[in-house]
Amino acid sequence: MAKAIIGIIGGSGVYHLPGLEDIREERVTTPWGEPSDALHFGRIGATEAVFLPRHGRGHVLSPSGINYRANIDALKRAGVTDIVSVSACGSFKEELYPGLFVLIDQFVDRTFARQSSFFGNGCVAHVSMAHPIAPALQARIALAAQAEAIPCLTGGTYVCMEGPQFSSLAESRSYKAAGYDVIGMTAMPEAKLAREAEISYATVAMVTDYDCWHPDHDDVDVASVIKIVNANSGNAARLLARMLHDFPAEHEACPVGSDRALDNAILTAPSARDPVLMKKLEAIMRRIHQS
Repeated sequence: MAKAIIGIIGGSGVYHLPGLEDIREERVTTPWGEPSDALHFGRIGATEAVFLPRHGRGHVLSPSGINYRANIDALKRAGVTDIVSVSACGSFKEELYPGLFVLIDQFVDRTFARQSSFFGNGCVAHVSMAHPIAPALQARIALAAQAEAIPCLTGGTYVCMEGPQFSSLAESRSYKAAGYDVIGMTAMPEAKLAREAEISYATVAMVTDYDCWHPDHDDVDVASVIKIVNANSGNAARLLARMLHDFPAEHEACPVGSDRALDNAILTAPSARDPVLMKKLEAIMRRIHQS
């Protein structure tokens, strides 16, 4: 089995990883362009970790302006086997209150202005997204939350909107009526690209507000989001530190096959594959090329 190296992608308000030791910073070049920021390599306990602020330091990138392909490719090149994504989200349910962490297990993708695949004309591939979250990785996050007595719920559906504007009242009500749990702007196409890169992926969705459907709460704004994120930054740091400290030395085989997603996904015959695209896919398809 491969050595476990954990990638942490920090969202709004999470721009560094407290407790990371032996830190070194490295700019990683990818064929898809520049990642959001330099990668921060280090460790917590014996576990190696790589931290990447999704929006860049100073929060300079909007959800639609993030180069998701470059971010995932850079983490793949760094040897990352598992990604824990941390992001702020709104809630559609009374019991999912601001300050709660939700370990979602499903996505609804409502984005439309982003590059959502490494593959395309010249090398066609279709990976399964039926179960987008790696259950073993999610379970380890849940155990860490329990050990640290951090309010956390496992399970739920995250609808990813394009943004950057927050929802209209009609949209918020329709998503609530559909039974979705939380809403955010960054999980897609991040989770899809992680699956194509054969990296196990899980999301920690930090509830910051009730979107705008709730009649007894103010409509969501940036100030309210950051207030809750800052209040919960200590919990996020403790959760990640505990998870990393207790992580096994070797990557665990994913029960839903996220780490072997390309086994039956590529349709294009080897002789027909575009050499230019194949060069760009060098890191993403490394295991396939080596087998």
